Amino acid sequence: MWPLIYTFSWQEVRHQPWRHLAAVLAVMLGVALAFSVHLINNSALEEFQRATRAVNGQPDLEIRPVQGDFDEALFGQVATLPQVRVASPVLDATLRVRDADGQPAQLRLLGLDALVLPAVAPALMPQSAPGRNDDRLALLLPDRVFLNAAARALAGGAADALTVLGADGTARRLAVAGSVAATGPALAVMDIGAAQSLLGRAGRLSRIDLRLAEGADPSALANAIRALPGWTPALRLAQPQDDAERISNLSRAYRVNLTVLALVALFTGAFLVFSVLALSVAKRAQQFALLGVLGLTARQRLRLVLIESLALGAAGSAAGLALGLGLAWAALRLLGGDLGGGYFRDVAPALRLDAGAAATYGVLGVLAALAGGWWPARAAQRLPEAQTLKGLGDAATGAGRLWPALALMAAGGALAHAPPVFGMPLAAYLSVALLLVGGIAALPWLILALYGRLAPRLGRRLLPLMAVERARRMRGSAAIALSGVVASLALSVALTVMVASFRESVTRWLDVVLPADLYVRAAGGSGGDAAPFDAALLQAAERLPGVERGVGQRLRSLQLDAALPAVTLLARAIDAQAPGRSLPLTGPVLPAPPGRIAVYVSEPMVSLHGAQVGGGLPALDAAFGLPPGRFFVAGVWRDYARQFGAVALDRADFTRLTGDSAASELSLWLAPGADEATVRAGLRRLARDRLGSEDALEIASAAQLRATSLRIFDRSFAVTYWLQAVAIAIGLFGIAASFSAQVLARRKEFGLLAHLGFTQAQVRRLVAGEGAAWTLIGAVAGLGLGIAVSAVLVKVVNPQSFHWTMDMLLPAGRLGLLCAAVIAAGTATAWLSARAAASRDMVLAVKEDW
Repeated sequence: MWPLIYTFSWQEVRHQPWRHLAAVLAVMLGVALAFSVHLINNSALEEFQRATRAVNGQPDLEIRPVQGDFDEALFGQVATLPQVRVASPVLDATLRVRDADGQPAQLRLLGLDALVLPAVAPALMPQSAPGRNDDRLALLLPDRVFLNAAARALAGGAADALTVLGADGTARRLAVAGSVAATGPALAVMDIGAAQSLLGRAGRLSRIDLRLAEGADPSALANAIRALPGWTPALRLAQPQDDAERISNLSRAYRVNLTVLALVALFTGAFLVFSVLALSVAKRAQQFALLGVLGLTARQRLRLVLIESLALGAAGSAAGLALGLGLAWAALRLLGGDLGGGYFRDVAPALRLDAGAAATYGVLGVLAALAGGWWPARAAQRLPEAQTLKGLGDAATGAGRLWPALALMAAGGALAHAPPVFGMPLAAYLSVALLLVGGIAALPWLILALYGRLAPRLGRRLLPLMAVERARRMRGSAAIALSGVVASLALSVALTVMVASFRESVTRWLDVVLPADLYVRAAGGSGGDAAPFDAALLQAAERLPGVERGVGQRLRSLQLDAALPAVTLLARAIDAQAPGRSLPLTGPVLPAPPGRIAVYVSEPMVSLHGAQVGGGLPALDAAFGLPPGRFFVAGVWRDYARQFGAVALDRADFTRLTGDSAASELSLWLAPGADEATVRAGLRRLARDRLGSEDALEIASAAQLRATSLRIFDRSFAVTYWLQAVAIAIGLFGIAASFSAQVLARRKEFGLLAHLGFTQAQVRRLVAGEGAAWTLIGAVAGLGLGIAVSAVLVKVVNPQSFHWTMDMLLPAGRLGLLCAAVIAAGTATAWLSARAAASRDMVLAVKEDW
């Protein structure tokens, strides 16, 4: 077999290098995209987890509040339990600081007890700055901080002081006494007592980290802690591995969907391998037949073509792994670890190789090539040797049975209703694959149904009749040639519908969530649970000339479930009589019964936390220290900004429950005829007078926020448009290769037509007509399958992945142009392929029959 591979297969590659190189490049591209996405996400996730472990340490158990902080009296009670070896109190906050350029920025601050740090979080142990080793008690002194590498870069490298901005705009300088080894985003460490004084949170803690005594039972300790006098339902006990699980869950759906999207190129690459090998087998049909006569068995012909496809896949996979490694390295150097989802925006990871992933994606590339080469290999196996040696080709036109195609599509439809597996829409992805395969398998019957009705209407037009009749009678061959176009067009239609639906839904969502004219927040972001705007500042903003009214919104983080990412509490003005004016509700609203407080949950709260309209939220009751059943879920709203859930509460109810009247953000409505520039100038003066600097506020109009949001959306989905172009190009190349193969196999047919009086131009028009007829069927099938696949993506994959829904939109104009472009391009490629058939020696093609 190996001598035959060298003398037979290798010579074909040498004679047609560019066609085979195109197949290798298609496999390479698919493997490279998928492998690079995996490396980037895996490197970012590992770095993020490593930084989190360094900051959080390695406790055996953690005590955390559902929201905010809690009384430090519990610390003394927990520390004296016999099962506890070490108890470490922590105060966690976000500071607004000025960076090296004097601009506002954010910095995470941890208040810690240095005496217990080595046993819990050694990476946070302060190290005195060079030349200050004598100041061993620096951590215990007020106004002393220790910075990690990112924070030192933020402060200006060698800076010996850090400027912290208070909520009232006052600036306070903290001496930089040294460093900490923890990696990750900007972080400062100081004594917990000094941090409590700096933040005005005396006697409050964010969490308590525990290391257990030797042989202690974690379950028994948990029960003992819950029995302490200081324990409240607003606290949670969490295992340290819960943090790693939350971090992984935070981005898992995004990572999986991005990987599947990257594998679309590999899927379409399989069709390019099919086209190249189909053309190669058709061109060498007589050679295969001669080899068969000389003793090469049908099974050996099958193996020979499969070895050729294996070689293409192996070459493409090897090149793809190398390219993917380079792409991942470049992306991590230039863009960091974030690929548009925003999960690893502040992470700058180093590239981490994954031999298992390399082997997996390499095998996927080879399997894709083998799948593409299977049908040409079967065609080589089934060649009728005597008939092929006479140049008569393969007259098989069988279309197979219809029921397998219907069964595949029915199974795909059933799987679309299956629940997620491990939180991922794996059944939905399989549903998409079955729909595509079933739809392509049904192509012969679609050709027969449509052109069986059309053929009688073309009785008086010879060339169109011949084109339609050939498509109808050679529907098996037509289906094979169209498979690449149908698959690529269906995926392109599905992506077009999904992106258009999502963008339109986001646009409508922005119309509801951005009702005001101007939006104001602290420069550098509000940061965590910070609320920099007090009631006096809000009233001053409302009194500015040109401002009709202003509303504050308070944001808080809620850890309702230790195993899930935190949700966001939004305290905002909500009209109980018409909540749909301020929230994009997805269904009916129920009035809250007397004595209960209405809250409105986003869609992820329903799927992740089991919230139901008309029910309650026990975890939220506990977070506010209320008896069970106090909060009432009055409605569900759509929120595209927070993937893991949000709870909206009327701000008046929030202030009454907490006594907190501060705001994280301000929304301002301008009076009719007011000048926006004048209002902005007034806000900057207000920031200078009350917050100490004109640049203490970030001001944006609704139009600016809308444009920014849609620009981020378009940038995040830009890769889908590129993948659409790749898929369509590969599909059209498949059509061109298929028609080229048929031209080679039908040269005697064209010679006979020349004997009957057909001119070269008429032969070209005939083949172009066949291309139009075939790609028209491909466009109809691809459009129908694409809409079915888009329904799965919009209605199943998106909700199961990101826990929110969208309205399905069919952009008729864009889809029509896409189908028309495919038909036009298919017709053009068929016409170009026909030029070889209409050469000057076309008549001599039948001389062997004279």
